[in-house]
Amino acid sequence: MTEIGSEHSKARSLLLPLDVRGLSKSFGSRKAVDNISLTVAETEFVVLLGPNGAGKTTLFQMLSGLFTADAGSAAIFGAEIATAPLPALAKLGIVFQQPAIDLDLSVRANLQFQSDLHGIPRAEARRRIVHWLARFGLADRADDPVRTLSGGNRRRVELARALLSGPRLLLMDEATVGIDPASRIQIIADVKALCREQRLGVLWATHLVDEAEAADRIVVLAKGQVKFDGTVMELKAGHGHGSVTDAFLHLTR
Repeated sequence: MTEIGSEHSKARSLLLPLDVRGLSKSFGSRKAVDNISLTVAETEFVVLLGPNGAGKTTLFQMLSGLFTADAGSAAIFGAEIATAPLPALAKLGIVFQQPAIDLDLSVRANLQFQSDLHGIPRAEARRRIVHWLARFGLADRADDPVRTLSGGNRRRVELARALLSGPRLLLMDEATVGIDPASRIQIIADVKALCREQRLGVLWATHLVDEAEAADRIVVLAKGQVKFDGTVMELKAGHGHGSVTDAFLHLTR
């Protein structure tokens, strides 16, 4: 019985863009991530909702291979990040909270540099760059220095860059911080559309409760622990609250 269950679990993990089991990370005596388990399925838009300091960024740093977990495992389509980082991270695109683009290079040059890092042939890279610039309404800004763009358009450049390699899992770490409300709404809508168009699994980390309303599933994180994992309706109903904000404050107070 145990063997059958183990095989089923293994087969299931191969189908999941992200499968996290018992992941933990400490810094000295402080446990930043404490026995976290969660999944992201294909086409699923999962919001990781937590206050500042909840452990969201630490989790993302482990999922992107920047930090090594103290315990537990994380797999991208069955490839363990710790033991098989190349096949795992090859399927990953990520937009970090802190901007990581060269402000003095043009939009096109930033994307070309990223394509070169991934070893994408130049002709194919040019095709992909044209596609994503058009997709995000940036075709007419391709040769402008990134410094001249608005905050929302800079984030779109970073999103385009993350998609150049054709990832199957997209991590968005507080990707809308500091940009105007209209741009926030549009970027969320773009990413949700990409879930369907590209069959992406998306894990979207935020402390902004209104962004969670768009989620297929919400994972509430506080003090490094998962406090809730379910739909918006389940979050409201499970705690007798009429809004996501009230339920979130109840879980994280």
